Amino acid sequence: MKILVPVKRVIDYNVKVRVKSDQSDVDLTNAKMSMNPFCEIAVEEAVRLKEKGVATEIVAVTVGPKACQEQLRNAMALGVDRGIHVECDAFPESLQVAKLLAKLVEQEQPGLVIIGKQAIDTDNNQTGQMLAALAGMPQGTFASEVVVEGDHVLVTREVDGGLQTLKLTLPAVVSTDLRLNEPRYAKLPDIMKAKRKPLDVKTAEELGVALTPRVTTLKVTPPPTREAGIKVDSVQELLTKLRDEAKVI
Repeated sequence: MKILVPVKRVIDYNVKVRVKSDQSDVDLTNAKMSMNPFCEIAVEEAVRLKEKGVATEIVAVTVGPKACQEQLRNAMALGVDRGIHVECDAFPESLQVAKLLAKLVEQEQPGLVIIGKQAIDTDNNQTGQMLAALAGMPQGTFASEVVVEGDHVLVTREVDGGLQTLKLTLPAVVSTDLRLNEPRYAKLPDIMKAKRKPLDVKTAEELGVALTPRVTTLKVTPPPTREAGIKVDSVQELLTKLRDEAKVI
């Protein structure tokens, strides 16, 4: 079985995000970029399935500028067999990415698509669901456990009331949650081997997908600065402040 794993280049989660002075976007100048953490979990799960003998090939795909190839090489160092880069000047919107992935699913015919549930930059949580709809594949979102049994996959997902297990017919789309696994670190020999693994470059035009923006960003602002806490001398004073100032009781 072939597994397709989309990965995204995002600003590293340890970096404090800065907003441009004109509030048009986030300032990425000299910012450290990494693979989206949920994508790392997706890669790890695909590699584990291959180690169990369930999968025979893992293909990672990314969409964006040429710099995104760094994240593809990182995925290869973790165990991915080859990469596909859909090169474009900027990061497309969720629907456009889903359409590109649907075209690649049509070409590659994977038995399973494992995708991070969301990217930490836009936090949309849309691409996996859109891809499943466009490709006509069953989907299991927010997976905390994935078990492949023959031509089905059992997906345990986290819902408000606890855990829910879905039985999906392959091929299927699964989006990963934080508790699915703990990603491994790449070893130096694997990093060197990753440089020799095949990486194909495609364009949106070749895949027949238009990247005309549908969403316009009006303004980007940082969250309000958190004020320092205060000390109170009694329970009565605490209750008074909670009622009169915070207005939470």
